[in-house]
Amino acid sequence: MGDHPTAAEPQELEAWVRARLGAVRARQSTGRETYGRTWWGRAWVAALEERARLDPNRLPRGRAYARGRRVGRLLAEPGEVRAPVLGSRSGAYRVRVRVRRFDGGEWAKALDAVAARAGHAAALLDGELSPEVAADLAGVGIDLLPGPGEITSTCSCPDTADPCKHAAAVCYLVAGLLDDDPFTLLLLRGRTRDEVLAGLRARRGSPKPTSPRPPPGLAARDLPARAAAAALAVLPRPPLPPERPGHPAPVGVDPPEGSGLTTDDLRALAADAAARAWQLATGTGDAGLALSQEADLARRAATAIGTPRFAQLAARSRTPERQLLRLATAWRHGGIRALEVLGPPWDPPAEVVEEARAAVARLLRGQRVRADANRLSGGDVHLRYGRDGRWYRCERRGGGWDVVAPPSADPATLVNP
Repeated sequence: MGDHPTAAEPQELEAWVRARLGAVRARQSTGRETYGRTWWGRAWVAALEERARLDPNRLPRGRAYARGRRVGRLLAEPGEVRAPVLGSRSGAYRVRVRVRRFDGGEWAKALDAVAARAGHAAALLDGELSPEVAADLAGVGIDLLPGPGEITSTCSCPDTADPCKHAAAVCYLVAGLLDDDPFTLLLLRGRTRDEVLAGLRARRGSPKPTSPRPPPGLAARDLPARAAAAALAVLPRPPLPPERPGHPAPVGVDPPEGSGLTTDDLRALAADAAARAWQLATGTGDAGLALSQEADLARRAATAIGTPRFAQLAARSRTPERQLLRLATAWRHGGIRALEVLGPPWDPPAEVVEEARAAVARLLRGQRVRADANRLSGGDVHLRYGRDGRWYRCERRGGGWDVVAPPSADPATLVNP
């Protein structure tokens, strides 16, 4: 899978890192690589594809998921990265990618190696992680970039591969974290920026820095960029969001009579607000802030199907229950994209529709399958192509069309659901 060293000998490892220095700089000038704007981001991708020995059959599918913007906000912690990834179902899978942490002895060797190079140590203390640091560490047998067996993953999807395509997508997008802050790679190896700098200062005999304060009359915007960055570096790290949305506090006082609200209404609104705030905090959605009134009604009704709240929503929104059920069911199957396929037709690429029409016709054993804009009809099968690149099966019920199954990128899977 590349010109990576087959053994962890320091000389071979250092030679590989230095070769990668040159190769990545060459690619930066030609723009041939997709992921990573900086040396660290590109070197991470190179390590994934050339050295970590991840399943080569899963990596291309992971790249496709990464390009398709199916990955939510990445959260980096010592030794791991977590992220939600949207799969073929309407919900998101929970992905955790782990990188082997350095033990105490490895960190001691790593810090000693950097401290021995005055220029590199000074840059590091100044908040800059030079690519040459990777070569410094390789010279003492410490591999900062992941090698064989050092990346593992878990995902809540049913695929047992390691990595599955969802985890592979997260692996690629870690390059973006390294573009923004190469110290993230040190975090993945087990130590925060402050811990690394504290260890380096102890070896260099440097005093602990204090937060820079602007002189009287000097605006914050006039501070040198480096001083401003150092001031931000001492801010406490915000806590990570919980694994799931919290529960609202009990309602202490009933709503006033005549308000049109009940205690159950308030509880439902509070629980909905907590779930939407959790989506924003974890990057698993936009909390519906951009939804139209109809789409937000469908979202809320989807959680109320089969409860008394459903009839209340229909009455208060002045929407017939059958129509509201159509919207709510579509939302359950595919969210906003499923609602869109119930709307006016649109013209996707002709080759996409023709390929799907031919596949469906083969399964229907010669029955005529008609294509009209983003819609296919043949026998009792009616499919609609969504703007998310997936097909939705619909059936005529109650004078209108209902989305009746979760979407699929392969229309053939929807012919006999």
